[in-house]
Amino acid sequence: MNRLSALGCLLLSVLVGITVALVPASEQKIAAGQQPQIARDAKGTLRVIYGNGDTIFCATSSDNGLRFSPPQPVGVVPQLHLGMFRGPQVASSKNYTLVSAMDKGGTIHVFRLHHPTGQWTKASRINDVEASTPEGLMALAADDADHFYATWLDVRDDQKNKIYFSQSTDQGLSWAPNRLVYKGPEGTVCECCRPSIAAQGSQVAIMFRNKVNGSRDLYLTQSETAGKTFSEPLKLGKGTWQLNACPMDGGGLVISPASGITTVWQRAGKVYVAKPGAVEQEISAGRRCSIASPENPVITWQQGEDLKLMILKENRTVDVGKGGFLKVARTQDGKILGVWEADKVIRYKRM
Repeated sequence: MNRLSALGCLLLSVLVGITVALVPASEQKIAAGQQPQIARDAKGTLRVIYGNGDTIFCATSSDNGLRFSPPQPVGVVPQLHLGMFRGPQVASSKNYTLVSAMDKGGTIHVFRLHHPTGQWTKASRINDVEASTPEGLMALAADDADHFYATWLDVRDDQKNKIYFSQSTDQGLSWAPNRLVYKGPEGTVCECCRPSIAAQGSQVAIMFRNKVNGSRDLYLTQSETAGKTFSEPLKLGKGTWQLNACPMDGGGLVISPASGITTVWQRAGKVYVAKPGAVEQEISAGRRCSIASPENPVITWQQGEDLKLMILKENRTVDVGKGGFLKVARTQDGKILGVWEADKVIRYKRM
């Protein structure tokens, strides 16, 4: 082969490489399952947690979401709550990943992964009163110091849903005595909307949908003492939603050291983003919204079967795929990894 031909082949291979690199990523399957959640640890490892029947699974990626390992069983929870935000929850700290899962009898089970060993073990349950969590709705968060925080709907004492909280300072091995954070003026908060929780340093924030005078609005309570005390809940946004039903849609929040708390939630079929005490900003028609990546927030939502995300600082919307319950995480190389369910199959896409 002469020099000109060799140069041509080299140029062609470069162009082919560029063309491949520009082709948009396509969605891929992990396995059969429902209600995926995703967490990234301090080393950039991504873990997708989901349920299938009574078994919880974890699929792991150590290459920024390009590939995932075959799913590994985390544990079995007989009569596992699954569907409509009632699946397993996950949070990763520096050295541990915790998964919480609720059974239909009202118990919150915890499983713990020690990152250096890669072994899952059963840890202690969170709720300290039997059968107090029949609704199956909760959230989990972690800080950088291996502390974990949980919030959930709890019906102890009066069979009405209230916001409860607990924290673990020994990597999930034990949980502090459960504490009532909020009981609504009508004795209950919204019965079918999952609360959200986020932690940053000693700051912990809980968001929940309230039930006040016929309105189903989102409220926020904050702690500056790592959960020892919480502020009086503050209504988010200036509008209200009169609704004699539960919308089954809780939203999400993140905390950034630089820009504070950002929340996202749905009202009357529209998705809003809001800072505490500020006017809400409409994002789009849709529901089942969530938010991730505190420093550069990514908002997700659903319109029918169409899944979408917005990179907030860029005001840029991306069509992800079709299905439901989209969750995202930023990868260590700056991409966005989305996971969702479609036809009871867990799918993912790197964007």
